[in-house]
Amino acid sequence: MRLFVLLAGLMLAGMPDSASAQQAPTAQQRARIEHILRATPLIDGHNDLAEQIGEKYGGDPSRVDLNADTAHITPPLHTDIPRLRAGHLGAQFWSVYVPAELQGSVSGQAVRVQMDIVRRVIARYPNVFEFAQTAADIERIHRAGRIASMFGMEGGEAIDSNLAVLREFRASGVLYMTLCHSKTTAWVDSATDAPRHGGLSPFGEQVVREMNRIGMMVDLSHVSAEAMRDAIRVSQAPVIFSHSSAFALTPHPRNVPDDVLRMVHDNGGVVMVNFNGPFISEDMRQWSAARYGEEERQKRLNPGNPSAAAAGLAAWDQSHARPHATVSQLADHVEHIRDVAGVDHVGIGSDYDGVEYLPDGMEGVDGYPLLFAELMRRGWSDADLEKLAGGNLLRVLRAVEHYAAQH
Repeated sequence: MRLFVLLAGLMLAGMPDSASAQQAPTAQQRARIEHILRATPLIDGHNDLAEQIGEKYGGDPSRVDLNADTAHITPPLHTDIPRLRAGHLGAQFWSVYVPAELQGSVSGQAVRVQMDIVRRVIARYPNVFEFAQTAADIERIHRAGRIASMFGMEGGEAIDSNLAVLREFRASGVLYMTLCHSKTTAWVDSATDAPRHGGLSPFGEQVVREMNRIGMMVDLSHVSAEAMRDAIRVSQAPVIFSHSSAFALTPHPRNVPDDVLRMVHDNGGVVMVNFNGPFISEDMRQWSAARYGEEERQKRLNPGNPSAAAAGLAAWDQSHARPHATVSQLADHVEHIRDVAGVDHVGIGSDYDGVEYLPDGMEGVDGYPLLFAELMRRGWSDADLEKLAGGNLLRVLRAVEHYAAQH
């Protein structure tokens, strides 16, 4: 799910006017949101800005002015500092990701390159970002008015089946590791690939135990449902899903089934809801799958002729209107996870700059207040919104830190 090719005609056709298509927060709601997010940092579990800088700007943060509006540069981004401030973000797990096709030491090296990009972004804007390695760091940085910045490592293939490499990444500041990405690895089954282990292999269980011991959060986004169950069974510390939604509402394999949500409750973990349209809208999931199939068909019909394949796909787009995900649908996923796992076990993991289709009005990092306003309309209290915003993730991180300190 690394489809971030922005087709301007497709994106603009029939597109409502951003936040104006949604019910904007009232003055009273804005005041409540600001009050809540001054007290508790809004923590986003997953943002792929580093990947976008790596792929589209030569890995050079100086080629992107994050003080300016990046929605209208070429290629555009979801993330910039004015929109981060408008969205009231308090802390961000910056994804350090490489394609699942990379294996072994090459994968690990690519992760280190991504980490370097994040560090250079932080260094370039020291009045805005500060590196955080603990829950206490996150709270201190938020109180100082800066955005706490953490590494979230996406793809356990980068450790090359070597616990020493895992420990090295933790020592470098990585606070969570997603056990795999889109491909099944030597020790864990992916949600979007053929299974080989029935969940976790024996070595995969070792990885989870070692992550507990060294104080690295176990991230179960992208793993198969059986691997989710295995990891929660093995883990002695709370787990996270850094960017996943509810399977019962949208049966995408990247989402979390209800029985696993109940296990998350018992484990003390947190599911951070993904904003990706095909994860939160069944109409979008069906449309996206059909479009992907058509894209592959056009490639096979036009081997060696990418222009013809692109024209064929564009024709398909003209005759198959794209559905739109909504803030209401996103709120439905938040509430479903709350209803099944409990309000102490839900958070936010947008996947900004890693996905193509977002809820109308939430096409950038200034969009978080729309979700909070929708939940306020549904009767959420300030205390519960504080838990969703970041309180639940801080609790999990403290528990992971405590377990590591005792072991």
